[in-house]
Amino acid sequence: MTARLSGRELAAGIRAEVAAAAAELAAAGTPPRLAVLVATADESSSWYVRSIARAAAETGVVCSVVDLGESATPDRIRAELAALSRDPAVHGIILQTPLPADAVFEDLAAAIDPAKDVDGANPLSLGRLAAGLPAFAPATAAAVLALLDHHGIPLSGAHAVVVGRSTVVGKPVAHLLLQRDATVTVCHSRTKELAEVTGSADVLVVAVGRPGLVTAEHVAEGAVVIDVGTNPTPDGGLVGDVDAGSVSGRVAGLTPVPGGVGPVTTALLLHQTIQAARS
Repeated sequence: MTARLSGRELAAGIRAEVAAAAAELAAAGTPPRLAVLVATADESSSWYVRSIARAAAETGVVCSVVDLGESATPDRIRAELAALSRDPAVHGIILQTPLPADAVFEDLAAAIDPAKDVDGANPLSLGRLAAGLPAFAPATAAAVLALLDHHGIPLSGAHAVVVGRSTVVGKPVAHLLLQRDATVTVCHSRTKELAEVTGSADVLVVAVGRPGLVTAEHVAEGAVVIDVGTNPTPDGGLVGDVDAGSVSGRVAGLTPVPGGVGPVTTALLLHQTIQAARS
């Protein structure tokens, strides 16, 4: 039987901690503030930003959405990020994607003060994470580890396979797993015999944005699978990168989509904003 590794209970607990901390900070004269910079008209991005703003409002974190419009130039975006970094009233900054075609995410994210980089976007943050130094990890990557811990999945000595090598999820998840003494293999679009590699995993993390990529042939019996994919369907729903029906009954645990990694990611963005406000 496959256990449903929901993230909703964990996310609710994190939000409760955030609400208590936000009230304390506000009472002390430092209301925590998160700024989300947007330069796109993408509807899925707008939905995500609205979900962050809604969660922030429910926990007492002030959320300012800075919408520069899809025609914003890289210089305009960089200047706004620099201004937010200098603003002492702002404690956390998120650069939302997608960006205009002529904008390079990594170049612009470098303008975010690492102390306020609550989604681990600045290359300096990623470098510190890779070196095992204190830094904010990308919230989605951190959510993967938080979910594994919440559901009591042992990592020390386990073989963890990560499918995807983005700087948002794949690479930081690999580093976080290494820090927990897992043996880590990273797969990507050039990996040969993908099913053979993923089939050796005790813990499989899938983050590529391809619906239904992973099926029963890709997983070992008794493996734990974390599905990071959030792929929109024509009827307005979401599906993951894992074919849940195919792997059900074969794997020991699987995160649902929606309701798995997503809620924890949003909660951790707020939690890391609280940490930044306290520093």
